[in-house]
Amino acid sequence: MTKTKPCPPAPGPLEEYASRFDDMFTHLGQRRGFREYVVGLLMPRDRNKTAPALAGAEPVVGSKSAAAQRVQYFLSELCWDPDRVNDRRLELLRDQRATAPHAGGVLVIDDSGDRKDGTATAHVGRQWLGRYGKTDSGIVTVTTLCR
Repeated sequence: MTKTKPCPPAPGPLEEYASRFDDMFTHLGQRRGFREYVVGLLMPRDRNKTAPALAGAEPVVGSKSAAAQRVQYFLSELCWDPDRVNDRRLELLRDQRATAPHAGGVLVIDDSGDRKDGTATAHVGRQWLGRYGKTDSGIVTVTTLCR
């Protein structure tokens, strides 16, 4: 069996989190793409719905940058199981005292989507719409609630 190639680490404490998913990715490109994707989701940016934005690149021109191409490739071309990754994410949330369900409440994260026609609304595109259980033209919003 060949030794796993080391992956460039995610910044700061994100590396500890990202490394908990390494066993789900067999290739260096998958592990690196996952780290860049997670960093892109968590960075405070004006927009984070596109691959260039997730990579911290400028709209349109930045879509050709290496970082944006890596994120796009990770999301659309590499083989990985999003359900397994999501199950691990939920497992890690339940294992942390601050985010685990308890007698005083629970953290709810809703990433529902709504169908949308046309392109007049920003960020409308073909994407997974959890509310409908399929990929369709629409917009996804993420809402959190702690009760």
